[in-house]
Amino acid sequence: MLQTVEVTIDEKGRVKTLEPIKLPKRSRGLLTILNDEDDDENVNLAALSEAVLARDWLRPEEDEAWAHLGELPSL
Repeated sequence: MLQTVEVTIDEKGRVKTLEPIKLPKRSRGLLTILNDEDDDENVNLAALSEAVLARDWLRPEEDEAWAHLGELPSL
């Protein structure tokens, strides 16, 4: 079973869980480092890209190309 746990990491790399966790045995895990700072450049890039991508996505050819996905069974 996969379990996601929120942690904090200090500048020396020490990891501390925000809540206690209990594991049945010694386990392995992966740690993803998140950027706490707002990345204005990425936010601005996404906002600027939206209009350009919308012009491409909102064409009849796009609807036709992806129409087959509507025939797939829902999960």
